[in-house]
Amino acid sequence: MLIIPAIDLKDGKCVRLKQGRMEDDTVFSDDPVATAAHWVNEGARRLHLVDLNGAFAGTPIHKPVVEAIAKSQPELPIQIGGGIRSLETIEHYIDAGVSFVIIGTKAVQEPEFVELACKEFAGHIIVGIDAKDGFVATDGWANVTDVKATDLAKRFADAGVSSIVYTDIARDGMMQGVNVEQTVNLANHSGLPVIASGGVTNLEDVKLLQGQKGILGAITGRAIYEGTLSLREAQLLLDDKL
Repeated sequence: MLIIPAIDLKDGKCVRLKQGRMEDDTVFSDDPVATAAHWVNEGARRLHLVDLNGAFAGTPIHKPVVEAIAKSQPELPIQIGGGIRSLETIEHYIDAGVSFVIIGTKAVQEPEFVELACKEFAGHIIVGIDAKDGFVATDGWANVTDVKATDLAKRFADAGVSSIVYTDIARDGMMQGVNVEQTVNLANHSGLPVIASGGVTNLEDVKLLQGQKGILGAITGRAIYEGTLSLREAQLLLDDKL
């Protein structure tokens, strides 16, 4: 299992939001490339990038920043989400050295797009499922749909998706602990590896996820930036070296 540091990009800076509210942000760095290097030095084996402006705009805004990070860390698997709505965008990111692209809003609005993307870019597609009270949210979490997260996950069970990133919106950026039950439930329903996101606050949260069937990793943001969780310590724990 991996601990995956999040670099959320807004207006060229690294920020963290609370429950996805663009107006409720905390700026942690104005140098995303240096931030990426820092987390690699702390033991990160994968990076999670989010183009927040892109998620709301429906088209990538931070391509140059993502390209710069990928160029600076050529051996590091990078996953990117936010505003990915076309095959051209996916191709651009993969050509730039990104390992995985995360399809979120488009996966809800047009599930066939995910299947097409999986055929065109086998092994590179992650579905991002952001949920509030079990229902999927889209467009940078601005809209909550009537689609159940578990139903959407099952829809892609045989599509060739690499994994699912599951975010509990109510907990994201709130430092209130991870929703282990819902995350494991999603893995069980879909049969796909799931990356937990939202609420990972300290080492106890990591321990709760450790050993759970179907959990590939956990994304953490505010906790590692504010120091309530050590990325290095968490990864050592999961490697049974702590």
